[in-house]
Amino acid sequence: MSASARFIDIHVLQSVPFANLNRDDTNSVKTVQYGNTLRTRVSSQSWKRAVRHVFEDHIGEAALRTRRIGERVTRTLEHRGWPTELAQRAGGHIAAASGIRFELAKAPGEGKQTTPNKVLTNAMVYVPEAAVIELADLAAQHREALEQAKDIKKPADKSILPAPEVEAVLRSRNGVINLFGRMLAEIDDAGVDGAVQVAHALTTHETDVELDYFSAVDDVTALWDDATGSGHMGHAEFSAGTFYRYATLDLRDLMTNIGEESTAARDLTGAFLSSFITSLPQAKKNSTAPHTIPDLVHISVRADRPLSYAAAFEQPVQAGPQGGFAEVSRRQLSDYARAANTLLGTRALLASGWAGLDTKDLTGLGERHNSFDDLIATALDASVPNTTEAAA
Repeated sequence: MSASARFIDIHVLQSVPFANLNRDDTNSVKTVQYGNTLRTRVSSQSWKRAVRHVFEDHIGEAALRTRRIGERVTRTLEHRGWPTELAQRAGGHIAAASGIRFELAKAPGEGKQTTPNKVLTNAMVYVPEAAVIELADLAAQHREALEQAKDIKKPADKSILPAPEVEAVLRSRNGVINLFGRMLAEIDDAGVDGAVQVAHALTTHETDVELDYFSAVDDVTALWDDATGSGHMGHAEFSAGTFYRYATLDLRDLMTNIGEESTAARDLTGAFLSSFITSLPQAKKNSTAPHTIPDLVHISVRADRPLSYAAAFEQPVQAGPQGGFAEVSRRQLSDYARAANTLLGTRALLASGWAGLDTKDLTGLGERHNSFDDLIATALDASVPNTTEAAA
């Protein structure tokens, strides 16, 4: 990593058609009042999860967030041929040995009866997917003791498995956790400060929420034509617009998490930037298929501090003469970036570039690139040089 590079900011403008990418608890479109106008919003948690899934595919590693870690171990042991009852007991003891307070899952049906060994930790653990295999291997080492052990039937029950060894597995991490971080206060030294900060996405302009009334046809009724009306009626909320998305990656925090491994840092950084560009939340995808690509991606490498350009749209964009918000949003972003960097000074701006659908120059966003891949490569060269190529 170059001595002065600290933050990589990524800014995205993306037009999304009729969709509801992120719903609230009433299935309504999420919104925010900004600049005294109503905007459609997609929460950072929603888009970050979408980014994480794409990122996992990029790097070939996965992470697991769950309260049901014991049940995952049970499934693994069953696949290895363990008797179901013993596998369930092992999973219960694994979860009980985690050091995290727990409860027992309720049995199916009414009533408050609980299911032995079906342990739910009060906090979700967040571990590499490979940790499940390690925990199953640990259970296998203590199989004889588990065969003689009692079931976990209440929160006060103690595990016969070694808690320090279970906790050590739960502290393990991979590239996903090193990048996105982990909150797990219940286990000492398990927390990881994330290197990535993600903003809520919001439309650059005012939006209206639309109600879509729909009906479902009963195929038998339609065939027999012996009754009128639909089999089901309902409604759902949707909106459309051009979104501004922003995230920043703290290279110093990333290097703290992974150690001074510039090759790993470059791989993780490149995978994150690519994943942030191509990801899309999947809510209602089957009924809306809103699979657009960004209209514009701007990446800057800074030595001083992150810099969001969300304020470019505090005054909402007005549609252009031919309609549409995307082109006007690109111009407004470029103008704001030029003004903001003039005000701050460009000494700490180490690299700046963009790629997108626009055929006109956006001088406020730095150098133009033909593709997102070229843009990412240039940003990486300015922030996390390829030491392998340099040595060669």
